[in-house]
Amino acid sequence: MKRHQIQYANKTIEFAVQRKNVKNVNLNIKPDMTIEVSANEEVPLTYIYDFVKEKGSWILKHVKHFENVQPIKQSKREYISGESFKYLGKQYRLRVQQVEDEEKVKYFRGFIYLFVKDSTNYNRKEKLMNEWYREKAIKICNESLNKLSPLVEKYGIEKPMITLRSMKARWGSALTDRNTIQLNTELIKAPKHCIDYVILHELIHFKYNDHSEKFYKMLYALMPDWEKRKKILDEEIVKEL
Repeated sequence: MKRHQIQYANKTIEFAVQRKNVKNVNLNIKPDMTIEVSANEEVPLTYIYDFVKEKGSWILKHVKHFENVQPIKQSKREYISGESFKYLGKQYRLRVQQVEDEEKVKYFRGFIYLFVKDSTNYNRKEKLMNEWYREKAIKICNESLNKLSPLVEKYGIEKPMITLRSMKARWGSALTDRNTIQLNTELIKAPKHCIDYVILHELIHFKYNDHSEKFYKMLYALMPDWEKRKKILDEEIVKEL
């Protein structure tokens, strides 16, 4: 089924059109919040667009209902439409769409879209999502590093490299002998200001490779609210992982 979209009340309504031998134009909203319109081959597409637009208020109301009853946290990822994924501190619903061309993941207007050729291929969907998270993590963590490095240059700290890896017990690690900061791949699920805290914390370790009084004095001077940021990581982000 080919996908279409209209604009209604400053929102985009996406829907699929299925040509069937039916007398009336029918609209169906599924629990995963996908919208399907069935109509006879003779019904013009312009008529279907107008039909969906007329139903706009009703559609948004029922989509909102399904959003509210979707599970916030699931024990095992299924990579299906309606599932919730954390990104930069917020929960976003996943929209899985089957395509014939390029497979990709895209964040757009409050949803994470997973475009995949075979929507039943769990391993492929998992790989695409993990690659997307990693790509975003590299970009955003390096942006944070570029912003924070000038703050510590006057202390003789050179700008290090950033690498990512899966870590169970920590958010980051300063590899001083390699001039590298190693960050937890899950950090991309935290708010940007919390990512800033982790990177600054590790940057300071290039001057004080411990948690001494001098270390914390420098941390307080450069980021007075670091404890609030750390609390969000420890209490709000960890429990979602």
